[in-house]
Amino acid sequence: MDNLNIAIDASRLDSGGGLAHLLGILDITDPAVHRIREIHVWGSRKLLGILPDRAWLIKHNPPAYEKSIPALLWWQATRLAGEIRKAGCQILFAVDGITLCRFRPMVTLNHSLLPFEDRIMPLYGQSKERWRLRVLAAIQKRVFRFADSVIFLTQYSQALVQRHTGRLSDTTVIPHGVDDEFKRESPQVGRPLVPGEPIRCLYVSPLFEYKYNWKLVGPIAGLRARGLDITLELVGGVGRARAKALLDHELAIHDPERKFVKTQAFLPHDEIVRRVAQTDIFLFASGCETFGIALLEAMAAGVPIACSDRSSLPETLQDGGEYFDPEDPASIAAAIDRLVQDPALRQQRACRAWELARSYSWATCATQTWRFVARCHDRFAGRSA
Repeated sequence: MDNLNIAIDASRLDSGGGLAHLLGILDITDPAVHRIREIHVWGSRKLLGILPDRAWLIKHNPPAYEKSIPALLWWQATRLAGEIRKAGCQILFAVDGITLCRFRPMVTLNHSLLPFEDRIMPLYGQSKERWRLRVLAAIQKRVFRFADSVIFLTQYSQALVQRHTGRLSDTTVIPHGVDDEFKRESPQVGRPLVPGEPIRCLYVSPLFEYKYNWKLVGPIAGLRARGLDITLELVGGVGRARAKALLDHELAIHDPERKFVKTQAFLPHDEIVRRVAQTDIFLFASGCETFGIALLEAMAAGVPIACSDRSSLPETLQDGGEYFDPEDPASIAAAIDRLVQDPALRQQRACRAWELARSYSWATCATQTWRFVARCHDRFAGRSA
């Protein structure tokens, strides 16, 4: 069978887990092994500047990709299919589930569960953001139903989306990989707390309502009131002003002088790796995740984890951490306290998380992804013959 020219529509990717995923599956040394001749990526200047330079990776930046979302969607609907054919591509891979292009065959990837998590919607009231999510849900349902094949990152995501779309014709689950920089050797896993030093908790996430960043401040303050010398570091830029306002409100109540809560904007990748490796307890309080790539990075680093019990997170972490209800301060405090007070439990959970993370790699993710894309092309070509 001939190698393929594959089109990638990456119109809405420029950061976060979606970008990490695209970089991970493009980190291949021999495209021919995956039946790839060329990969053509349509995206913004920002995205294309981040992607690696390879002879087989061709980058396209139409003017519409620098304009408003409506203008971009219109260009996708009216022009992208023709551009894909002109480039000689045989299949479209829509990597963010948002495209109005009608090229076939098409494989798409579910990267956002937020429009489908009904439990999260009350956080947005009747705001513009809630209406934006409803529009995104409508577009994604249309894309998933039109696509010949759909990739999900977790079984939870696969089941939840199909409760909204109905049963899709061809789906698979291919988890994220994890960067090698986060991986540690087993002797370092679950190191003991250092007597006389503060217990450092870290949460890596931008400020969004559904990430529940602000919900951690009160429980940490409560643990300090009980005598624990414990601190909290929140790393991540401001995603939404309302989420920052919620955090600022909690800080004004519990830590107005910023004695035990530190906030950081976006940090370089290597600095995040260092912070994760050095933390005593990694916190992950999100209420909605298709997978939880920051969680997987902490698992690979072998640090003790206290995690939200919502969405897909228990599928990723399994029995490698202590769980809490991200909307219940007492539940959050109890999960952290269990890890602090029980060294054996802390070691056990960290080792288990580290073991689970060993099964994830970008090489495996790339192999499974491109194999699935090729299979979709072959099945469609067989039907069309």
